[in-house]
Amino acid sequence: MVTVYKRELAGFFHTSMGYVFLGVFMALSGLIFYVGNLRPLSGDLLGFLSQLTLLLMLLCPLLTMRLICEERQKRTDQLLLTSPVSLTAIVLGKYGAAATVLLASVLLTHVYVLIIGVYGTLYLGEWFVGYLGFILQGLSFLALDMLVTCFAKNQLSAAMAAFAANFMLWLLDVLAQYVPVGLPADALRFISLYGRYEPFILGQLSYASILFFITFIVASLVATIHVMDARRFSQGGAA
Repeated sequence: MVTVYKRELAGFFHTSMGYVFLGVFMALSGLIFYVGNLRPLSGDLLGFLSQLTLLLMLLCPLLTMRLICEERQKRTDQLLLTSPVSLTAIVLGKYGAAATVLLASVLLTHVYVLIIGVYGTLYLGEWFVGYLGFILQGLSFLALDMLVTCFAKNQLSAAMAAFAANFMLWLLDVLAQYVPVGLPADALRFISLYGRYEPFILGQLSYASILFFITFIVASLVATIHVMDARRFSQGGAA
């Protein structure tokens, strides 16, 4: 797993995708911070993190689109699937590399946290809860997007499909407002990633949401492993 992780992490920066992701993330988050915090002189950290959800939904597919499809385009996927390294190690290594780049971008946003702390009031409780929810939501998007890319033929279609999946999970919370009150609405809110993130941006530490995010991540990664295993089996049968 460590070997796969190092190779994938290096690949992000050898292809400049890592730098592009970090640069775009910081540029857009800086714009959001300026409009929502600097311009109105607001120290609302949780409001800032709430707006960054849109960046996760939009940019996480850029990290996952190459993880599976690049191997297929280079025709190295068969070598990877038949290597002595387990599929679990391959998936976790690839996911870990993407997660590292995402966490690096989260770390860089603390420039804005410092500005709030210097010129306003920073509440450590809000900082901890807000960033915990933000990170869990981002890792959930990555796990989902990695699963989606298993079904794509190229990197562009992988990115588009992943964004569509992210958008649908965000839209569930909106749709819940237009369906009859009761089980249907509750079910939509239950699986909405944004709905699960909402307690954190309200400053509430939700253990139910933490458990949901962790379960969602694990389930998505397990599903990815099974999809890749099915592909290896089919290729082996075809051979």
